[in-house]
Amino acid sequence: MHGYPYDGRAKTSLPVPLRILLVRHGLSSFNRERRIQGRNDLSTLTSEGQEQARQTGKALIGVPINAVYSSPLKRAAATTAELLTSKGGELTPCFDNALLEIDLTPWSGLCRDEVKRLFPDAYRTWQQQPQALVMEREDGSPYKPIGELMEQARGFLRELLQRHPLENDETVLVVSHNAILRCLILVLLGEPDQGFRRLQLDNASLSVFNLIPHREQSHQVQIECLNSTVHLAQKLPAKGKGARLILVRHGETDWNRQGRFQGQIDIPLNSNGFEQAAAAGAFLSDVPLQRAYSSSMTRPKQTAEAILKAHPGIQLEATQGLVEIGHGLWEGKLESEIEADWSELLKAWKEAPQTVQMPEGETIQDVWERSVACWNNIANNLPANETALVVAHDAVNKTILCYLLGMTPADIWSVKQGNGGVTVVDIATDTSQPAVVTCLNLTSHLGGVLDRTAAGAL
Repeated sequence: MHGYPYDGRAKTSLPVPLRILLVRHGLSSFNRERRIQGRNDLSTLTSEGQEQARQTGKALIGVPINAVYSSPLKRAAATTAELLTSKGGELTPCFDNALLEIDLTPWSGLCRDEVKRLFPDAYRTWQQQPQALVMEREDGSPYKPIGELMEQARGFLRELLQRHPLENDETVLVVSHNAILRCLILVLLGEPDQGFRRLQLDNASLSVFNLIPHREQSHQVQIECLNSTVHLAQKLPAKGKGARLILVRHGETDWNRQGRFQGQIDIPLNSNGFEQAAAAGAFLSDVPLQRAYSSSMTRPKQTAEAILKAHPGIQLEATQGLVEIGHGLWEGKLESEIEADWSELLKAWKEAPQTVQMPEGETIQDVWERSVACWNNIANNLPANETALVVAHDAVNKTILCYLLGMTPADIWSVKQGNGGVTVVDIATDTSQPAVVTCLNLTSHLGGVLDRTAAGAL
């Protein structure tokens, strides 16, 4: 599999037509008290939230930013000020009402337990089907908070793209709130089903999205990173009550570096790949693990073994269900070689991967069916108090993550998986609810907040 549209030999992160950095405000007084904030402006940034904002700013030192947009609410505005002071430079934020938080006025200021007691049916809807929640304004007129917020998110992104056309190669920073940022992400991803509850955004977290020109559409969206808190005191978000799975892509191989399509040819890690695996191991060394699984191929097994050095006694279980996509006659070839003999098929692979049957190989639907089945088998048999490590490949991880995010095989290019990148998935204890992609493609342990791994063929 080849990562469209990046150069497989890239040593550092490449410029993209438009990079959007999303930051949630730091810990607020209402966050600490577990109160509903919504759109009111009574909540303020705590001293811990100020420090979180400063740490986020320090993490962004060295990342060129062309424009900053912020919610005008105090907790977000204060986060923006602390962040920009810590980052340094001459950036002046634009305060935009399109970044205001969700309107939950009937609940604003109440503790969550109070809302649960006073509005049991509505609270249950909010937890299980937030898009269906209906509230009443002071004049008695009904409204859907999520529906209104999604329209607000669509409007903000339309304006953003008008202000920052893709041909300008810019990076913009957006500082706002939990619900509106989730809605922005959902709009970027095509508004997947049940999407609001598939995401998590922690205080002062950083998410990175790349917008790239694509066919007749105005752009293609790629999640480079989601909900990174590595720059904060707690590098991974806290585990909830359910089971947790940590999904890792194998370290780099020589063929990744060269941009060759490796697929099911059993290429081992190169020296950089072993270093990436060791770095992932150090990053996860203090995370309690109870089980471990990997593809049966050499490169993910070598990566998993490096991670498990800090977790003696855990037996690695290798499985065929997680092996990489079979590229068939493309395996071992450079893109230029494939272009010479299969130019139209290669073009289709980049633009509409779900339509491609690899010559004497697999389709992305084939990979989806076996990888998702394998993932669900692991997840469904994992006790709620346990955490499992899963190490696999680019195509496999992308299909799993598209499934978890409510997307389709057509969307695999929307998810980035860097060599040695770490993703965390938390399983909901309520079986009617989707799993939560708690954070995605963390690569800071490999250097910097942007993904600097090779993006070449598998």
